Amino acid sequence: MKRCPECRRDYFDDSLLYCLDDGTALLEGPKSEPGAVATGEFAESESATAILPEVHSTDEARTRTFDSGQPIPVAVSKRNTIIAGAVGILIATALGIGAYFYFGRSDTQISSIAVLPFANESGNAEIEYLSDGMTETLISSLSQLPNLSVKARSSVFRYKGKDPSPKTVGADLNVEALVNGRLVQRGNDLTLHVELVDTQTENVLWKSDYNRTLSNLVSLQNEIARDVAGKLRAKLSGAEQTQIAKSHTENAEAYRLYLQGRFHWNKRKPEEHIRAVQYFEQAIALDPTYALAYSGIADCYAVSSSPLEGEERYNKLRTAANKALELDPTLGEPHAALASLAGDNWDWTYAERDYQKAIELNPDYPTAHQWYGEMLTRLGRHEEAIAEIQRARSLDPLSLVINSDMIYILVMARRYDEAIEQARRTLEMDPRWGFAGLQLVDAYLHKGLYEEALNEREKFLQNSDRTPEEKTASLEEVAILRAAYRSGGPAGFWRKLLESLTQARDKGEEIDLPFYASVHARLGNKD
Repeated sequence: MKRCPECRRDYFDDSLLYCLDDGTALLEGPKSEPGAVATGEFAESESATAILPEVHSTDEARTRTFDSGQPIPVAVSKRNTIIAGAVGILIATALGIGAYFYFGRSDTQISSIAVLPFANESGNAEIEYLSDGMTETLISSLSQLPNLSVKARSSVFRYKGKDPSPKTVGADLNVEALVNGRLVQRGNDLTLHVELVDTQTENVLWKSDYNRTLSNLVSLQNEIARDVAGKLRAKLSGAEQTQIAKSHTENAEAYRLYLQGRFHWNKRKPEEHIRAVQYFEQAIALDPTYALAYSGIADCYAVSSSPLEGEERYNKLRTAANKALELDPTLGEPHAALASLAGDNWDWTYAERDYQKAIELNPDYPTAHQWYGEMLTRLGRHEEAIAEIQRARSLDPLSLVINSDMIYILVMARRYDEAIEQARRTLEMDPRWGFAGLQLVDAYLHKGLYEEALNEREKFLQNSDRTPEEKTASLEEVAILRAAYRSGGPAGFWRKLLESLTQARDKGEEIDLPFYASVHARLGNKD
């Protein structure tokens, strides 16, 4: 049996962690039969006078008598009272310590959490979008809770298909608890197993099974979000409960199509974004008021892997983002998409306003902090930029893109040693991640470490997905640059690189024009 220390209500369901009346963490209560009254208050017949000794007072002496009538000296009574009080304190302390370790700190609010990718145990890869999508939706819902750090998708999805220990994930992501889930679909029936795990003790703090049909998908998602949030907080306010349970659509099929759109969007390839837009548009056809689907379309055109370029891309992004905000002004993501559009068009004032609005509405949206940091460093506001990218990384610590952007921002701030260290950490996560490798080469060049830069360039090429012929040609170019540096110093290096770039341009090959200009600048060719 468990008892609420505040209202004294007793519970015989050992799976409960918190009082249903006031949200206080439950402690082990006195042993009692299940048929007893579970109220925590004395019944009328069990008054205090029936269980406490009667107190008598005379002028000569003060004594206490039990029903037998035998007097007990007050000194003995006081001694017994002291002993009883000490024993009571010891018992209360033991119960408190036991509850702390048994419940894994459940008597305090959990302040950081990671929702690991739900496992698809249906044996059907075609519904992978469903397990991934429900994971993302739960991340988004929990992110609405104030003072709760929820790790972003790109960090937690690095564990997809793996079975790491809770302690390992807790250390990697710096979180106190994990949500694990397993999903099984059989025809129109869904079964979802969810559990909340303490990363320090690896105790299961709570678990539940949900059996629903696909037509109840929206209500199922809301129910899971409410249940998990309730276990993270001693008590949710009315506003928090409303925000957590917010349904962006009541149409289960529209929601399913939206999840499919997000599944393809997260693959970050132009052809996948085309499919994502198609799914988002199908969701909108079923529910024209579905703001998140419009936001999804805007996101497809906001990233570098957008399937469109130029004015057509900007027009579609602007239209979708504005429609999303018209339907739901509380969304932060469309503001970030509009801010990226403004930044691409050098409208820094508008971009900054929208980035700040996106962060105000959704402080835990790492992409808004990341993109805002990129913009700030272009404006020379490097300390602010570093603060934003650090915030993005704290929310999404295993994101290769965010970690690589941190290298870029540190290089722009001329903090080359920090940039080199950050690049090494990022490449430890994935040695084949090209962007980090190129940023490390750039940091070494800025620091004047040409041999180290050429060595990293070789390593990057060897780990790349290029064909053997392409690798051979690129490695030969590195050898030529090394020879030029050793014979002519830094100036020899940059002259040989400029010659190589000019030859490629004259052959009609596409080259990085800003980089080409910077090589001229290195050699003093300012015009």
